[in-house]
Amino acid sequence: MMKHAFAIALTTTYLLVAVNPARSDTVNLPLEQQVEAVAARLEGVMSTAVQSKINAKISNVRMTTCRVMVTVGNGASQSKTIVLYQEQALAKELTNPYRQRFLELSASPISQSVRSRSFKPAKPAAWVNFCNKAANDRAVNAQDIGSVVCNVFLRPSGNNYVGNTPADGCPANVRGAVRIKNHIVLQPDGMNTWDQGFDAAGKQVWGAKAEAYQFRRDP
Repeated sequence: MMKHAFAIALTTTYLLVAVNPARSDTVNLPLEQQVEAVAARLEGVMSTAVQSKINAKISNVRMTTCRVMVTVGNGASQSKTIVLYQEQALAKELTNPYRQRFLELSASPISQSVRSRSFKPAKPAAWVNFCNKAANDRAVNAQDIGSVVCNVFLRPSGNNYVGNTPADGCPANVRGAVRIKNHIVLQPDGMNTWDQGFDAAGKQVWGAKAEAYQFRRDP
């Protein structure tokens, strides 16, 4: 089960707009409000608990996401983006996340989408369970965000937001994979991800095959 768990994937300073993440008219929202809606859907705790009970090959993984305030020097950044911290861990090992990242959400007028840019923190141990802190204490210096890993562009589709990594995937060095590809469907109650790793020959070496990983909010 550990093998399958490690295959699971997946991304604040901003003008806050009151958005109901469950509203059905996502396609009609202004782009800036779509950014807020995507953030609202990502925030909080989701897990694969339900799916793991049905499919023994899927481990129970918890994904925790929260907003952070990015600071530059002694002051808060004024960039019109939303920055999230996100980590994934086995439900039985929540103090030992196997995947950590910062996600910068912003409007992309050219592509008419919400860009989710992921960053790999240079010192991941420093951020373990960071979302357990009070919102006012979740400040991150810009230089600690880390290096850019990949971009995903999300667009409204019905009541969901759907996104993909670039066609050739994103560079990686994870358990034999040199490229990672993902297809994401962000729903009002959770998220489906088709996270897949490929070797230099283009062969899939881990990740979703028959079905997506189904993260859902705890009831």
